[in-house]
Amino acid sequence: MSELPDNPISATVDFTREGVQHGFLKLPYSRDDSAWGAVMIPVTVIQSGRGPTALLTGGNHGDEYEGPVALSKLAQRLTAADVSGRVIIIPFMNTPAFHAGRRTSPIDKGNLNRSFPGKPDGTVTEKIADYFTRTLLPMADIVLDIHSGGRTLDFLPFAACHVLPDKQQQAQCEAGMRAFNAPYSMRMLELDAGAMYDTAAESQGKIFVTTELGGGGSSTARSVAIAERGVRNLLVHSGILEGEVQTAPSIMLDMPDGDCFIASEHDGLLEMCRDLGDNVSKGEVIARVYDATRSGVAPVEYRAARSGLLAARHFPGLVGCGDTIAVIADVLT
Repeated sequence: MSELPDNPISATVDFTREGVQHGFLKLPYSRDDSAWGAVMIPVTVIQSGRGPTALLTGGNHGDEYEGPVALSKLAQRLTAADVSGRVIIIPFMNTPAFHAGRRTSPIDKGNLNRSFPGKPDGTVTEKIADYFTRTLLPMADIVLDIHSGGRTLDFLPFAACHVLPDKQQQAQCEAGMRAFNAPYSMRMLELDAGAMYDTAAESQGKIFVTTELGGGGSSTARSVAIAERGVRNLLVHSGILEGEVQTAPSIMLDMPDGDCFIASEHDGLLEMCRDLGDNVSKGEVIARVYDATRSGVAPVEYRAARSGLLAARHFPGLVGCGDTIAVIADVLT
């Protein structure tokens, strides 16, 4: 197999230097309004002494805001005296998507979280993915990627891990998830995990924790507070920060199979019949979809394929054929 070319991204920070550095990952991008322009991805590196490396990211999708807010605040406040090891903070991972307020990049329509391992000579999104895969992930011991539902989903606030072939690695990821201590903790099933950042990190043996902390294309004071506390908890858990993990009750959830997902087979007006956090029973009507092109037509009813807790729902009120309407998770005792 031929060797991959170098990635064109260069860092204006030195990942080996002690202290606090604020800079950029600079990706050359020639375009109509800037012939020798670049995509500038903000990065902060905080390092002191010996210890593990945490790679913290937000803005993997550009319409999800808890990560960007919490990590922007952390980058401003964290000092070298606070840490033992290294913290790499990237609040706006897919910077083009973030500035557009969109899930995907306005440059190439790329969904960063479906573009791994990436290509050093590919699209802008693929180049970003390749830089994370071959440069940043190998530096890290523990990886946190903060998500929420963006403009089209809303979630109960949970931290998540995945079922992995390596059970020791899975146990470490689950311990990190529990340390994050969101109100809910999820063993999450992904329907198309092959090209995700999650999979890239886990395939390198990293401790990987992700989240879904709300949605609707905004953040709340509560969801940002969950993110901030969770980041601090994870850094304490990993030994990078001193102190105690701040704990509160967290309900353990599981997504064991595809029956958790309810998908629409129609376009139309969505009526949710149950709310997030409700306990639902198998066969119960969860939602109705109305034909929005005429009146007097009975809606299509969508029923739960399993009993459990309503953990996610479509957002906002119009739904398309193929959209996920709801996710029902098992509650573990």
